[in-house]
Amino acid sequence: MIKLGVNIDHVATVREARKTFEPDPVQAVRECEAAGCDSIVCHLRKDRRHINDKDLDKIKKTVTTKLNLEMSVDPEIVEIACRTKPEQATLVPENRQEVTTEGGLNVADNFEKIKNVIEQLASKGIEVSLFIDPEEAQIEASVRSGAKIIEFHTGRYAEEFHARGNCEKELETLRQMTELAIKKGLTVCAGHGLTYRNVALVAQIKGMHELNIGHSIVSKAVFTGIGEAVKQMKELMA
Repeated sequence: MIKLGVNIDHVATVREARKTFEPDPVQAVRECEAAGCDSIVCHLRKDRRHINDKDLDKIKKTVTTKLNLEMSVDPEIVEIACRTKPEQATLVPENRQEVTTEGGLNVADNFEKIKNVIEQLASKGIEVSLFIDPEEAQIEASVRSGAKIIEFHTGRYAEEFHARGNCEKELETLRQMTELAIKKGLTVCAGHGLTYRNVALVAQIKGMHELNIGHSIVSKAVFTGIGEAVKQMKELMA
Protein backbone atom coordinates (compact mmCIF):
# COMPACT_ATOMS: atom_id res chain seq x y z
CA MET A 1 0.00 0.00 0.00
CA ILE A 2 1.21 3.51 -0.77
CA LYS A 3 2.68 5.31 2.24
CA LEU A 4 1.95 8.75 3.70
CA GLY A 5 4.61 11.08 5.05
CA VAL A 6 3.16 14.02 7.00
CA ASN A 7 5.05 17.31 6.86
CA ILE A 8 4.59 19.13 10.17
CA ASP A 9 6.32 22.41 9.21
CA HIS A 10 3.12 24.41 9.27
CA VAL A 11 2.32 23.43 12.83
CA ALA A 12 5.48 25.39 13.65
CA THR A 13 4.42 28.13 11.22
CA VAL A 14 1.29 28.76 13.32
CA ARG A 15 3.42 28.86 16.46
CA GLU A 16 5.88 31.31 14.92
CA ALA A 17 3.04 33.66 13.91
CA ARG A 18 2.92 34.64 17.59
CA LYS A 19 6.47 33.60 18.57
CA THR A 20 5.00 31.50 21.34
CA PHE A 21 5.15 27.86 22.49
CA GLU A 22 2.04 26.43 20.84
CA PRO A 23 1.06 24.52 18.84
CA ASP A 24 3.88 22.09 19.53
CA PRO A 25 5.31 20.18 16.52
CA VAL A 26 6.30 17.34 18.84
CA GLN A 27 2.68 16.80 19.82
CA ALA A 28 1.85 16.77 16.11
CA VAL A 29 4.38 13.97 15.64
CA ARG A 30 2.68 11.87 18.32
CA GLU A 31 -0.81 12.41 16.96
CA CYS A 32 0.13 11.85 13.30
CA GLU A 33 1.87 8.59 14.13
CA ALA A 34 -1.04 7.45 16.32
CA ALA A 35 -3.33 8.11 13.34
CA GLY A 36 -1.26 5.84 11.11
CA CYS A 37 1.14 7.99 9.11
CA ASP A 38 4.24 6.20 7.81
CA SER A 39 6.82 8.93 8.28
CA ILE A 40 7.28 12.44 9.64
CA VAL A 41 8.68 15.15 7.39
CA CYS A 42 10.13 18.48 8.48
CA HIS A 43 12.25 21.11 6.75
CA LEU A 44 15.06 22.83 8.64
CA ARG A 45 15.45 25.95 6.55
CA LYS A 46 18.45 28.25 6.65
CA ASP A 47 16.21 31.10 7.87
CA ARG A 48 14.49 28.85 10.49
CA ARG A 49 11.11 30.33 9.57
CA HIS A 50 9.21 27.42 11.10
CA ILE A 51 11.08 24.34 12.36
CA ASN A 52 14.13 25.29 14.40
CA ASP A 53 17.11 23.39 15.80
CA LYS A 54 15.47 22.61 19.15
CA ASP A 55 12.38 21.31 17.33
CA LEU A 56 14.52 19.02 15.21
CA ASP A 57 16.29 17.53 18.22
CA LYS A 58 12.97 16.88 20.01
CA ILE A 59 11.32 15.51 16.85
CA LYS A 60 14.20 13.09 16.25
CA LYS A 61 13.83 11.74 19.81
CA THR A 62 10.04 11.42 19.44
CA VAL A 63 9.55 9.86 15.99
CA THR A 64 8.88 6.12 16.06
CA THR A 65 8.22 5.64 12.33
CA LYS A 66 10.79 7.41 10.14
CA LEU A 67 12.10 10.98 10.16
CA ASN A 68 12.53 12.52 6.72
CA LEU A 69 14.47 15.79 6.99
CA GLU A 70 14.01 18.16 4.07
CA MET A 71 17.12 20.28 3.66
CA SER A 72 19.23 22.39 1.33
CA VAL A 73 22.85 21.62 0.49
CA ASP A 74 24.02 24.51 2.69
CA PRO A 75 27.11 23.31 4.65
CA GLU A 76 25.64 24.36 8.02
CA ILE A 77 22.46 22.36 7.41
CA VAL A 78 24.43 19.36 6.11
CA GLU A 79 26.51 19.39 9.29
CA ILE A 80 23.35 19.45 11.44
CA ALA A 81 21.86 16.57 9.45
CA CYS A 82 25.01 14.49 9.84
CA ARG A 83 24.91 15.10 13.59
CA THR A 84 21.16 14.49 13.98
CA LYS A 85 21.08 11.41 11.72
CA PRO A 86 17.47 11.29 10.49
CA GLU A 87 16.58 8.04 8.77
CA GLN A 88 16.16 9.97 5.52
CA ALA A 89 17.20 13.34 4.14
CA THR A 90 15.49 14.91 1.14
CA LEU A 91 17.56 17.50 -0.68
CA VAL A 92 15.46 20.42 -1.90
CA PRO A 93 16.20 23.81 -3.49
CA GLU A 94 15.86 26.75 -1.13
CA ASN A 95 15.32 30.43 -1.89
CA ARG A 96 15.05 32.94 0.98
CA GLN A 97 12.33 34.92 -0.83
CA GLU A 98 10.02 32.00 -1.62
CA VAL A 99 6.85 31.28 0.33
CA THR A 100 7.37 27.56 -0.20
CA THR A 101 9.58 25.40 -2.40
CA GLU A 102 8.92 26.57 -5.94
CA GLY A 103 10.34 23.74 -8.03
CA GLY A 104 12.55 20.70 -8.10
CA LEU A 105 16.25 20.49 -7.42
CA ASN A 106 18.34 20.94 -10.57
CA VAL A 107 20.56 17.91 -10.11
CA ALA A 108 21.90 18.01 -13.66
CA ASP A 109 23.33 21.53 -13.33
CA ASN A 110 24.58 21.16 -9.74
CA PHE A 111 25.77 17.60 -10.00
CA GLU A 112 29.11 17.64 -8.18
CA LYS A 113 27.84 19.66 -5.21
CA ILE A 114 24.80 17.41 -4.79
CA LYS A 115 26.82 14.23 -5.24
CA ASN A 116 29.24 15.39 -2.54
CA VAL A 117 26.39 16.07 -0.08
CA ILE A 118 24.85 12.67 -0.83
CA GLU A 119 28.18 11.02 0.00
CA GLN A 120 28.47 12.96 3.28
CA LEU A 121 24.97 11.98 4.37
CA ALA A 122 25.32 8.37 3.24
CA SER A 123 28.53 8.03 5.27
CA LYS A 124 26.39 8.65 8.37
CA GLY A 125 23.88 5.96 7.39
CA ILE A 126 21.27 8.44 6.12
CA GLU A 127 19.16 7.51 3.10
CA VAL A 128 19.04 10.35 0.60
CA SER A 129 16.13 11.43 -1.59
CA LEU A 130 16.24 14.14 -4.25
CA PHE A 131 13.22 16.41 -4.74
CA ILE A 132 13.12 16.84 -8.53
CA ASP A 133 10.81 17.82 -11.34
CA PRO A 134 9.43 14.83 -13.29
CA GLU A 135 11.92 15.15 -16.15
CA GLU A 136 14.14 12.54 -17.76
CA ALA A 137 17.33 14.60 -17.46
CA GLN A 138 16.82 15.01 -13.71
CA ILE A 139 16.10 11.31 -13.28
CA GLU A 140 19.29 10.39 -15.15
CA ALA A 141 21.34 12.81 -13.06
CA SER A 142 19.78 11.46 -9.87
CA VAL A 143 20.80 7.92 -10.79
CA ARG A 144 24.38 9.02 -11.47
CA SER A 145 24.53 10.95 -8.19
CA GLY A 146 24.10 7.80 -6.15
CA ALA A 147 20.69 8.67 -4.71
CA LYS A 148 18.33 5.72 -4.28
CA ILE A 149 15.12 7.70 -3.79
CA ILE A 150 13.51 10.58 -5.67
CA GLU A 151 10.48 12.68 -4.86
CA PHE A 152 8.65 14.23 -7.79
CA HIS A 153 7.54 17.83 -7.44
CA THR A 154 3.80 17.69 -8.17
CA GLY A 155 3.25 21.45 -8.25
CA ARG A 156 2.41 21.66 -11.95
CA TYR A 157 -0.18 18.90 -11.64
CA ALA A 158 -1.69 20.56 -8.56
CA GLU A 159 -1.89 23.96 -10.24
CA GLU A 160 -3.61 22.53 -13.32
CA PHE A 161 -6.03 20.55 -11.18
CA HIS A 162 -6.95 23.62 -9.12
CA ALA A 163 -7.38 25.77 -12.22
CA ARG A 164 -9.38 23.01 -13.95
CA GLY A 165 -6.74 23.00 -16.65
CA ASN A 166 -5.00 20.12 -18.37
CA CYS A 167 -4.07 18.16 -15.27
CA GLU A 168 -4.31 14.86 -17.21
CA LYS A 169 -1.24 15.89 -19.24
CA GLU A 170 0.73 16.52 -16.04
CA LEU A 171 -0.59 13.30 -14.54
CA GLU A 172 0.55 11.33 -17.59
CA THR A 173 4.01 12.88 -17.28
CA LEU A 174 4.12 11.73 -13.67
CA ARG A 175 3.06 8.23 -14.73
CA GLN A 176 5.69 8.00 -17.47
CA MET A 177 8.51 9.41 -15.35
CA THR A 178 7.59 7.12 -12.45
CA GLU A 179 7.82 4.11 -14.75
CA LEU A 180 11.18 5.30 -16.10
CA ALA A 181 12.62 5.97 -12.64
CA ILE A 182 11.56 2.56 -11.35
CA LYS A 183 13.22 0.91 -14.35
CA LYS A 184 16.39 2.79 -13.39
CA GLY A 185 16.21 1.30 -9.89
CA LEU A 186 14.90 4.32 -8.01
CA THR A 187 12.22 4.41 -5.31
CA VAL A 188 9.65 7.03 -6.33
CA CYS A 189 7.78 9.39 -4.00
CA ALA A 190 5.87 12.58 -4.74
CA GLY A 191 4.65 15.73 -3.07
CA HIS A 192 3.84 19.45 -3.22
CA GLY A 193 0.39 20.94 -3.58
CA LEU A 194 -1.38 17.64 -2.95
CA THR A 195 -4.78 18.04 -1.29
CA TYR A 196 -7.83 16.00 -0.32
CA ARG A 197 -9.32 16.80 -3.73
CA ASN A 198 -6.39 15.92 -5.99
CA VAL A 199 -4.44 13.24 -4.13
CA ALA A 200 -6.29 10.13 -5.32
CA LEU A 201 -5.11 10.32 -8.93
CA VAL A 202 -1.45 10.55 -7.90
CA ALA A 203 -1.86 7.81 -5.31
CA GLN A 204 -3.09 5.50 -8.08
CA ILE A 205 0.11 5.81 -10.14
CA LYS A 206 1.61 2.35 -10.44
CA GLY A 207 4.78 1.98 -8.41
CA MET A 208 4.38 5.18 -6.39
CA HIS A 209 5.92 4.45 -2.99
CA GLU A 210 5.04 7.41 -0.77
CA LEU A 211 3.30 10.79 -0.86
CA ASN A 212 4.54 13.59 1.38
CA ILE A 213 1.83 16.07 2.33
CA GLY A 214 1.83 18.92 4.83
CA HIS A 215 -0.10 22.12 4.22
CA SER A 216 -3.39 20.46 3.28
CA ILE A 217 -3.32 18.16 6.32
CA VAL A 218 -2.49 20.98 8.74
CA SER A 219 -5.25 23.09 7.15
CA LYS A 220 -7.79 20.29 7.61
CA ALA A 221 -6.57 19.83 11.18
CA VAL A 222 -7.82 23.32 12.08
CA PHE A 223 -11.35 21.91 11.72
CA THR A 224 -10.97 18.20 12.49
CA GLY A 225 -7.84 17.77 14.60
CA ILE A 226 -4.63 16.46 13.06
CA GLY A 227 -5.27 12.79 13.82
CA GLU A 228 -8.56 12.79 11.94
CA ALA A 229 -6.96 14.80 9.11
CA VAL A 230 -4.28 12.13 8.70
CA LYS A 231 -6.85 9.32 8.76
CA GLN A 232 -8.96 11.00 6.06
CA MET A 233 -5.93 11.52 3.83
CA LYS A 234 -4.89 7.88 4.18
CA GLU A 235 -8.41 6.76 3.28
CA LEU A 236 -8.36 8.85 0.10
CA MET A 237 -4.94 7.51 -0.88
CA ALA A 238 -6.15 3.94 -0.41
